[in-house]
Amino acid sequence: MNEMLLNEENQRLKYQNAKLLKINRALMQRVEEGGNQSAPYAAFEHSVHLAKQVREKTQALNETLSQLERRNRQLKTFQQRFTDAIESLSEAFVLLDSDGRIIFKNSNFEAFLQTSNLPSETVLNLKRVTEKNHGNNKQLKPVYLLSDGRWFQLNERSTVEGGRVLLYTDISALKEAETVRYDQAMAQKSVQLHHLVDNLSQGVVLLSREKQIEVWNSRFVQLSQLDVAQLQTDSSLSFLQTLTELPLPAQPRLGSDSDVQTLSDGTVLEIRVHQLQDEKTIITYTDITERHRFQQSLQENERRLRLITDNVPAMIAYISADLKFEFTNQVYIDWYGRSPRGLGISALDKSLNYKQIQPFVKRALNGESVIFESKELNRAGEPNYLLKSYVPNRDSSGAVLGFFVLIRNITERRINALALQKAHDQLEIRVVERTAQLQSLNQKLLDEVEERRRVQTDLLAASKEAEQANFSKTKFLAAVSHDLLQPLNAAQLFTSSIIESSRDDNLTPLINSVSSSLNDLENLICTLVDISKLDAGVVRADKCTFKLSDLLDNLAKEYQQQSGLYDVQLRYVSCGSLVYSDSFLLARILRNFLSNAFRYTDKGKVLLGCRRVGDQISIEVWDNGAGIEQDQRSEIFKAFKRLKSSRSAFTNGLGLGLAIVDKISKVLEHPVKVSSTFGKGSLFAVTVPLADKTYLPEVAAPQNLLLTNTELAGKTVWLVDNDFNICLAMKQLLETWGCSIISAASLADLQKRIDIGNDHADILIVDYHLDDGTNGLEVAEQINQLRSAPLPVLMITANYNKSLQKEIKEHGLLLLHKPVKAIKLKTTMLYLLNKK
Repeated sequence: MNEMLLNEENQRLKYQNAKLLKINRALMQRVEEGGNQSAPYAAFEHSVHLAKQVREKTQALNETLSQLERRNRQLKTFQQRFTDAIESLSEAFVLLDSDGRIIFKNSNFEAFLQTSNLPSETVLNLKRVTEKNHGNNKQLKPVYLLSDGRWFQLNERSTVEGGRVLLYTDISALKEAETVRYDQAMAQKSVQLHHLVDNLSQGVVLLSREKQIEVWNSRFVQLSQLDVAQLQTDSSLSFLQTLTELPLPAQPRLGSDSDVQTLSDGTVLEIRVHQLQDEKTIITYTDITERHRFQQSLQENERRLRLITDNVPAMIAYISADLKFEFTNQVYIDWYGRSPRGLGISALDKSLNYKQIQPFVKRALNGESVIFESKELNRAGEPNYLLKSYVPNRDSSGAVLGFFVLIRNITERRINALALQKAHDQLEIRVVERTAQLQSLNQKLLDEVEERRRVQTDLLAASKEAEQANFSKTKFLAAVSHDLLQPLNAAQLFTSSIIESSRDDNLTPLINSVSSSLNDLENLICTLVDISKLDAGVVRADKCTFKLSDLLDNLAKEYQQQSGLYDVQLRYVSCGSLVYSDSFLLARILRNFLSNAFRYTDKGKVLLGCRRVGDQISIEVWDNGAGIEQDQRSEIFKAFKRLKSSRSAFTNGLGLGLAIVDKISKVLEHPVKVSSTFGKGSLFAVTVPLADKTYLPEVAAPQNLLLTNTELAGKTVWLVDNDFNICLAMKQLLETWGCSIISAASLADLQKRIDIGNDHADILIVDYHLDDGTNGLEVAEQINQLRSAPLPVLMITANYNKSLQKEIKEHGLLLLHKPVKAIKLKTTMLYLLNKK
C-alpha cells in the first residue's frame, strides 16, 4: 500500500517537473520572439531573470528527485515489513482495488479459499449478500456459516481509491461457546421467569393459538380452584369455564383492555387480556378487593363531604396551584350560575373582578392565610358584599399545593352595620339626654346603696348577737347538763337509799310517788336539753357498724317491763342484721316511737320488728291504738304539739318526742315514715342503711353478764365528788348495801383521810367535773399510780358529750351518766368486782 502511495507521489512530481519545463520553454520563446527591438537591454535583463528562475526550479527538481529516491528505498523497507505483518495475522487478509481485483493477500486467505470450497468470486462478493441480509445496519459485522460448520466473521474497510480491505476471522470456537452460554442463560432465565410468574400476586395464564391453556401460575390455580391435573389436560376453555367461577375470556372486551368481576366470596378481580403478536393470549387476574373497598370508601366519604358542604350556608371551593377549580359546593355553583370545576379562577372575571382579588391569591399561594372583603354582583346584577378566606394547603414538605376558599355573604351584615352606625349617630343624641336622667337616677341609687350599707351593718351586728346568743345557749345547756342534774342525782340517790332501808309499808306508796316524780323531772329536763342541743346544732352523729339485735333486744326488755303496768301487750320480732348508724341516737328515736305507741294504745297491742328494703332496713313500730287523723299527721312532728292522750300516766309530756325524732332523723340522715288509720292504729318507721361486711365484736353490757357475786356487803368504796349532797346520798345508799364508803371532795381531801398507797379498797368512784379545773380522769390516774395494784374505776358525769365518752372508753373505764339509777349503779359495781 505504501509503495502505491510512493508511485503516486513520484508521478505527481514528474508531472510538476514537466509542467515547469514547458513554462520555461514558453518564456524563452516569448523573449526571443519579443516585438520590442528598441529595448534589448530590458529583454536581456528579463532573460537573465528567467534563467535564474529556471536554475532555481531545476535545483528544486533535483532535490525532489533525491527525496523521491530516498522514499523509494523507505517504501521498499516498509513494503517488506507490511508483508511480514500481514502474514503474521491469524485472519485471512485480502486487498481489492476499485474493480474488485486482488491487489494483495496473505497465505491465510489462500488457505481459507482452499478449505471453504468456494470460488474466489463468491468469497469476495459475500459483502453484497451480507448487506442484503442485514440492511443498512453498519454497526453489525457480518458472520457466515460454512458448509463444514465453521463460522467466519468478515471485517471490511474501503480504501481511498475505492477499493476494499477484507479480513476473515474464524469464530467457530467463540460461536460454539457463545451458543452454550446462550442456551444456559435461556434455561436460567426460563427458570427465573417461571419462579417470577409463579410468585406474582396476580393470577396469570397463557393461552395458545388454539385457545388452550399452556402456562399458569399458582395464584391462578388458587383463584380458579381448578386442579393442576385438569389444567394439564387439553380441555377447552368452554369446558374449564364450567368448572370455575373465574372468567376465562379468550378475547379482550371491545373498547376496553380490562374488566372488573366480583366473585361469590366477595373477591373483586381486575381482568386484563393481552393479545400477543404470535396470536397467543395472556390473561392476568389482579385482586383489587382492598382497593375497590378503599375506592368505595373514598366515594362514600366524598359523597358525605359533598352532602355536608352543599348544605353549609357558605361558598366553599378548592383551587390548585395552577389556579384551577378542583372542588366547589352547590352554593358556589348556585352563586355563579355554573360549575367552575376544571376552569381557571380568571374564568369568572366578569362577576368576580379577578384583578381585585389577584394580590390575595398570590399571598395565599405564598403560604399566607388571608381574609378580605369583596364587592361583587350576583346573578340578578345586585351588588353584594362577600367575606372571603383563603387558607393554603401544604404538603408534608411545606410546599403549597393550592388553597381552600370560604366565602360568606355579609351583605345583610353590612346593611345592618350601616343601619347600626346611623342608629349610633342618633343614639349619641339620646345618650346626652339619658345621661342627665341617669345621673339623677345614679344619685338615687347611691342613696339606696348607702341605706343598704347601713342595713348590712345592722345585719352583721344582729348576726354577731345571734352567734353570741347561740354561744350563751350552748353554755346554758352545759350548765343544765351538769348543775341542774347534780341535785336531781342527789335526790334520786336519797330516794333509792330510803327505798332500800325503809321497812314501813305505809311510806312505800309515798316514796314510790317521789321516785316517779323525780324520774318524770329527769325525763323533762333531758328532753328539754336534747331539743335545745338539736336546735343549737351541737349534736353530731357518731356512726359505726353494730348488730341491730343488740339494740332492739334491750329496748324490748325495757318496754316489756312497762307493758304489764299499762295493760299493753308488746310483741317483738328479733333481727340480727348489721346496720351503720349511731346506736344512741337511733335508740332515742325508737324509744319515742314505743312511748307514743304505749301512750295512744288503750288495752291494745304493739309490734316491734324490721323489714328489708333493698340495701336498707326499715325498723317499724305498729300499734292498734287511737290512730291519727289525716289533717294532724303534719302537726305531730312540731314542738310542743300534743294530741289527746289515752292514758293519764303520760299526761305530763311536753309534746317534744316526735319533734326530737324529726331532728335526730335529719342528723342521722335516716328518713322517718308515718302511716295511720284513725281509730285503728298507726305505723312509725325509720329506715337505716345496712352495713358492709365489717362487724365489730359484740361487747356485752355489764347488766347482761353472769354475776358470780351478787352481794356488795363488806366492800370498801372510795368516792371523789365535789358535791356534798351527792357524797351524802351515795354514802347512805351504799351503806344500805353493806358497803364501807370513804368520800372526799378532791384528791388532796382523800389523801388526808386515808393512805392511798397502802389502805385497802375495792372500787374507786370519781366524778368527772371537780373543782379548780381538775377532772376525774386525772384523779383516777394519780391514785392508781400511787398503788401497787390499780383499782377498778367507775366514772360518773352529767356531761353527755360524745368526745368525753370516747376519751373515757379509750382509758378502759366504765361511765355512768347522772342522774344515776340505783339498780344500774349496783349492777356496774358488781361487774367491776367480778372483772377484778
